Parts: sequence; C-alpha cells; structure tokens
Amino acid sequence: MKDLVSRCPIEEVMQVLSGRWPTLLIYYLSQGTKRFSDLRRDNPTISHRMLTLELRKLELAGIVQRTEFPGYPLRVEYELTAAGRALVPLIDALGDWWEANAPAADPVPAALPA
Repeated sequence: MKDLVSRCPIEEVMQVLSGRWPTLLIYYLSQGTKRFSDLRRDNPTISHRMLTLELRKLELAGIVQRTEFPGYPLRVEYELTAAGRALVPLIDALGDWWEANAPAADPVPAALPA
C-alpha cells in the first residue's frame, strides 16, 4: 500500500476502496462466488490486468478470498470473506443515499471539464 499521511482509518479504507472497481467488485461478489470470467462479464469495460490487480488488492486487504481448484485448466473462484460481507450493507447504503440525493440531471460525468 501507499504510504499513508496519517493513521486515520478513513484514509486506510480509502486506500483499498477508492477507484472505479473495488466497490463494484464487492457488489458483484455479494451475489455469490464468481470466477474471473464471471467478473469480466459483470464489468465488461475492466481490462484483464486491472481486474487482476484489483482482486489482488482486495485479497491482500482480507476482503476477497481466492480459491484455486486442481486440474487442467486451472479453475479459480473468488468470494467475499466475512470482512468483505460486512462491507456490503455499507455499499448498499451508499447506493441508497445516491438514489435519494442524486441531482435530477444526467449522471455524474466521467471527468469534470477542464
């Protein structure tokens, strides 16, 4: 992980959950165990490399568990740990908050104009 400016727990959790993909991956994994290809199907715009990096980050943080099954081809499944499952109500609450408070106009643009 990057060096932290402080030992604030909010800063630490944002190191793990910030960005476009971590909360989406947790959301999709809250629906059950998934294979890598399932997660790519759920998130068609994520690259193979980015999905790999984000899953590793979540695994290192203890949010996602990766299980390899012997055989050829190698089968790998991902699921939420107890800590990951504890995040699901928080992510759901963020979605509920957005639905209740989002501006009536178009969704938030991907990037703000310069």
